[in-house]
Amino acid sequence: MINNYFDVIIVGGGPAGLCAGMYAGRGMLKAVLLERGIPGGELLNTEKVEDYPGFTTVGGPALAALMTEHAQAFGTDIRQENVEGIYRLEDGTFRVATSSGTDFHAPAVILTAGGTPTKLDVPGELEFAGRGVSYCAVCDGAFFKGEIIAVVGGGDAAVEEADYLTRYGAKVYIIHRRDEFRASRVIQERALGNPKIEVIWNTRVLQMLGDAQGLKHLELENLVTGERSTLAATGCFVFIGFQPNSGLVREHVTHDAGGYLITDDRMMTSIPGLFAAGDLRAQLTRQVTTAVGDATTAAIAVEKYLTSRRSGVAV
Repeated sequence: MINNYFDVIIVGGGPAGLCAGMYAGRGMLKAVLLERGIPGGELLNTEKVEDYPGFTTVGGPALAALMTEHAQAFGTDIRQENVEGIYRLEDGTFRVATSSGTDFHAPAVILTAGGTPTKLDVPGELEFAGRGVSYCAVCDGAFFKGEIIAVVGGGDAAVEEADYLTRYGAKVYIIHRRDEFRASRVIQERALGNPKIEVIWNTRVLQMLGDAQGLKHLELENLVTGERSTLAATGCFVFIGFQPNSGLVREHVTHDAGGYLITDDRMMTSIPGLFAAGDLRAQLTRQVTTAVGDATTAAIAVEKYLTSRRSGVAV
């Protein structure tokens, strides 16, 4: 059991977690990173990354492998574990429980478990993920220059990202299940006034079809008439929700209306010793660059927090 006591436990092995591990190692902290699968997070589902400094273009899995090697080079102990809960104990330290029955203990935790975009759950969605199907306009919009793009959803994210995607696509269709948007009025007016955008109301996506090169078209159904149609599109961006994995914290922690954790400028949450970085933190944008920036701050802040905890003097 003594081997499961660390200076810091990093929960999540995406870019934020791997960067936190690298910086924790550089700070001579005994760190363990717990990830339920292969380290890399959403990078593993990204065919190309073109917005990470130093790489004009790099494969997502290749970048993930480089980040993993970098973290391990500085001593981060990466373990394949499915975290079920993070508990703060009476002495102010943390117990991180896993589905294997193994508990990990540390005075500090950096939570980088990200979140999960809500899927349409239709045939072809998983098959063409990264080959036409995306959940991030900023990440992937540039791959669809001059092409026909579909956006699924009707909230702020869907309508705002559809407007953003018109800078790349020749035409952008917004597919929405209802006859009016849930997006705020100002966002709606901007999108509806864009000549490149056309809205397909009262409609759902039945399936996504394509070939070895990627997505080619969507099969649609009008929910009022039952009529089916086909929309030619090589890109489909799905914005029907995102669920941050903040529920792993088994006590109240301050968050916004969407469940994203609120932190201070050191990435510490409302629970002393619990830090958050990456996609589950409340912030303007969620990119690989912002994730590693958060993680850098969090890891360095952990060093100072542990020093303060040992000395009893605030740093």
